Amino acid sequence: MAPRTRRGSFPTVVIERETESEESSSSEEEEEDLEPEVQEEEEEEGEELAEVENGEKGEEGLGSKKKERVPITIALTKVCKVCKRKGHEAGFKGATYIDCPMKPCFLCKMPGHTTMACPHKVATEYGVIPAPNRNTRSSLDYVFRRQLRPDIPAIKTAFIVPDQVDCAVIRYHSRRVTCLEFHPTNNNILLSGDKKGQLGVWDYNKVHEKTVYGNIHNCILNNMRFKPANDETIYAASSDGTISCTDLETGISSPLMNLNPNGWQGPSTWRMLYGMDINSEKGLVLVADNFGFLYLVDTRSNCQTGEAILIHKKGSKVVGLHCNPLQPELLLSCGNDHFARIWDMRRLEAGSSLQDLPHGRVVNAAYFSPQSGCKILTTSQDNRIRVWDSIFGNLNSPSREIVHSHDFNRHLTPFRAEWDPKDPSESLVVIGRYISENYNGAALHPIDFIDISTGQLVAEVMDPNITTISPVNKLHPRDDVLASGSSRSLFIWRPKEKSEAVQQKDEKKIVLCGSEKKGRRKFGGVDSDNESDDDTFSSKGKNFKSKKLRTKPTPKSLKAKR
Repeated sequence: MAPRTRRGSFPTVVIERETESEESSSSEEEEEDLEPEVQEEEEEEGEELAEVENGEKGEEGLGSKKKERVPITIALTKVCKVCKRKGHEAGFKGATYIDCPMKPCFLCKMPGHTTMACPHKVATEYGVIPAPNRNTRSSLDYVFRRQLRPDIPAIKTAFIVPDQVDCAVIRYHSRRVTCLEFHPTNNNILLSGDKKGQLGVWDYNKVHEKTVYGNIHNCILNNMRFKPANDETIYAASSDGTISCTDLETGISSPLMNLNPNGWQGPSTWRMLYGMDINSEKGLVLVADNFGFLYLVDTRSNCQTGEAILIHKKGSKVVGLHCNPLQPELLLSCGNDHFARIWDMRRLEAGSSLQDLPHGRVVNAAYFSPQSGCKILTTSQDNRIRVWDSIFGNLNSPSREIVHSHDFNRHLTPFRAEWDPKDPSESLVVIGRYISENYNGAALHPIDFIDISTGQLVAEVMDPNITTISPVNKLHPRDDVLASGSSRSLFIWRPKEKSEAVQQKDEKKIVLCGSEKKGRRKFGGVDSDNESDDDTFSSKGKNFKSKKLRTKPTPKSLKAKR
């Protein structure tokens, strides 16, 4: 028996085109180029309202007239999704992104040109004054050059760039990776935190030996540091307002401080911890929250010492803390109030910063240089990497500003430019790139190695199988290894001459975890933390085969051998 259908007249469909002479085509190429959008014009809406009113009156009076349906208009004209104007389009065309001509450049934020024609995209060193040509007349700067500069070699050594994926664990975490940390004594142990608060321990020389502790925090694990006196203990700061002290051997965690003892009382009182560092000289764990306050925790008593200190604008996040490696009394902080600040820990008071370093937008990270501690490197949301060559010189303006694409939208871990701790010249940094590039028809997001002394792009590393963005990157303090976190996966990069053969890597060095099912759509979009297309290791690349990826992972209870 044939199914019954609802009787009634369907509305007529009117198709509008850009020109009257434009003919319809059934080819797939033209259908991909045209993006139909259903639009109801104001006049037709007015007519529809009038007809509804007339219909209501007719039902009240006669009750015999039927409502007429207004035709639906399908407009095939090109409409920009950015400025909503007709005549041009913006967005991805294949693997190439086309800018809206009515908006400023997305890279340098200046009007007059598009991102593809931006001079900073053509050459990252555009407009950057090299370090040797910058004239500084400060007396303290001369002291720095005479006493501390001899430790830095006059001739730069060749940069060693890890540019090939050596091993990877796919969908290791259940949410996106937020931070990475190498073990201080065991060279092949990598620790990672994610948005769900999980802590992962992975031995990437034995790729199947991995452990995930999921009961340490309840939400985002923002930062972690090893205890200086015990390399098997790690401190972690989370958005649940707690600091945890975890023993990596047993997996037992104990809270050091809880800023929300009464639980959720509303967003106005909920405190989240972001920036964290350890002052080994004083035995203190320093953490900062989303209200601009700094907290000090004694590592010997595991208790908070003193009162909270307001170090940034009240109500703004303090996302970064870093103690100077040679002078631990100096503290560098950065936050959402568009400032990075230098503090003397011997006189920590509200408004007593030694120097305020202004930025155009939110400052994602700020670090002293790893060996001399005399340089400052900051990453800001205005697509600028700023460098100060000497903390003893003029700090009113940066020595160099390097334009780089790291201004991101939601659902991404903030980009942070990280020093190479092995570079004696303190000039090589690594940072992920937000704007994709067209590499043989695929939209890839490379990881950039930049020489901050000149602003030149030393290398951009990528893999055709990694189509996701890699905002979290960490260089090994002793080996020529780069660890990157892309969505829920972890990747280990080595130089090509030091990595193993591709055939061996296919068989042994790629581990696939988790489910391959697609995540559910939420609020009309894709949840980037659950969507499998966003965090799978693509099987279409040349270097890896899908059959080799489907190796069975070891149980999560397996501990990494030290």
